[in-house]
Amino acid sequence: MSNTFYVTTPIYYVNDVPHIGHAYTTIAADVLARFYRLTGHEVFFLTGLDEHGQKVQQAAAKAGVDPQTHCDLLTPKFKNLWSQLHISNNGFIRTTDLQHQAIVQRYLQALYDKDLIYQAEYTGWYCTFDERFWTEKDVENGLCPDCRRPVEQVSERNYFYRMSRFQNRLKEHIQTNPDFIQPDTRRNEVLGFLQKPLEDLSISRPKSRLSWGIELPFDRDCVAYVWFDALVNYLSALEYVAPIPSTSTFWPASLHLVGKDILTTHAVYWSTMLMGLELPLPQSIFAHGWWTVNGEKMSKSRGNVVDPYAVVKEFGADAFRYFLLREVPFGQDGDFSITTFGSRYNAELANDLGNLLSRTLTMLANFSNNTVPQPDADHETDQDRQLQHAASSLFPSIDTHLRHLEFNRALETTWGLVQAANQYIDKTAPWMLAKDPGHTPRLHTVLFHLTEVLRFLTVAVYPFMPQIAETMKSRLGLSMDFSTSVLQEFPRWGAYLYKGQTSKG
Repeated sequence: MSNTFYVTTPIYYVNDVPHIGHAYTTIAADVLARFYRLTGHEVFFLTGLDEHGQKVQQAAAKAGVDPQTHCDLLTPKFKNLWSQLHISNNGFIRTTDLQHQAIVQRYLQALYDKDLIYQAEYTGWYCTFDERFWTEKDVENGLCPDCRRPVEQVSERNYFYRMSRFQNRLKEHIQTNPDFIQPDTRRNEVLGFLQKPLEDLSISRPKSRLSWGIELPFDRDCVAYVWFDALVNYLSALEYVAPIPSTSTFWPASLHLVGKDILTTHAVYWSTMLMGLELPLPQSIFAHGWWTVNGEKMSKSRGNVVDPYAVVKEFGADAFRYFLLREVPFGQDGDFSITTFGSRYNAELANDLGNLLSRTLTMLANFSNNTVPQPDADHETDQDRQLQHAASSLFPSIDTHLRHLEFNRALETTWGLVQAANQYIDKTAPWMLAKDPGHTPRLHTVLFHLTEVLRFLTVAVYPFMPQIAETMKSRLGLSMDFSTSVLQEFPRWGAYLYKGQTSKG
């Protein structure tokens, strides 16, 4: 199906509770999923949990429970947060699902049968936190180059995937498909990584060291490397989680959203795995930035980890969603501060959008008995036509920005219309027009234009702030269903027939 949109978040590790980074990626994916549904696409939005590996095994041991119990206890914390954040995923996968495990084993066997997996002795530096090996040239002062934690030297017999075989093919794919890895800075990083000889990938761990994993189908004494297991979720979900259970319907994925720390894993490991399986690569992988707090890196020891539950409780889910995607360009790092959050909340949500809605609904109540009056073409001015033009260009602009994952620019464009409408109120002064019955046709024209702008804005803010959009829809008396392809059939300016009553709330 060409009219499909398959968007994924990484599956999140269950060694701890969800944090702002998990929320950030998932909210971004949700905005895209909601927007593409509005444009008539068949959307599959997948998220889930990565439940195997050494970190999970150790976290479970520390908590005094077995790994499966540990995973079962943490799963609701993620699901509940997604519910509170109004996440509209229609797929949720856990790597402990029996169906997923069987599919991972099937793909492992397929690669083994192609002689793309072999066994060899390996000695290297191992980072438990990242669950990966590093070579001597990668390690500096005994620290992992990624997380800067101490590594240990490990020597063991492992199975390897012949990743090196696909290095040139992957480089060529990246160079000839500029949208494959975004933003450009990350694309250049991966190309730089591929300038060095690509080594084969260790894809197993001995059960003597790690028992919590998916057993290799060709060696019962080993389990699959956690990343091999986790990456396959993007395919396995298509067979038993997707709304249309069919790999061919949604693959290749439209977009993998990932944090910049796991870009290499997706752009190199996952891509070469797919090449070995003779499957198409995803259309795009986008690596976003990290969040600091008041200029400092988040850490438990500093006590500055942002709890999404707490922010939602204080400000509401839609405000949190808005801030994360409005504050910084998606590919860059951002800084979270309650002061900045509060300023945006008051200035842009309460004062700009909130006041526009409140003022318009109050005037409709006072001057038009809670109904939307018809405009009078003879009393239309250049101010009206400018507002019409701004509203009519809104959705094409948002569409362009969201296709490039420019969430902040889509919101800037939307708020440009909000501010234009507020200025329109100040310039037209409907309360003055209402004092003279002779100005009633002009008053009705102004009120109609304000309501039309709010109709456009209701749909524009929906992907970002679904609850606020539902409130706007209700108070404006709009009969539209956001679960349908609203934008495919959205009435142009002036073509919508207002039948319902408006309400100040």
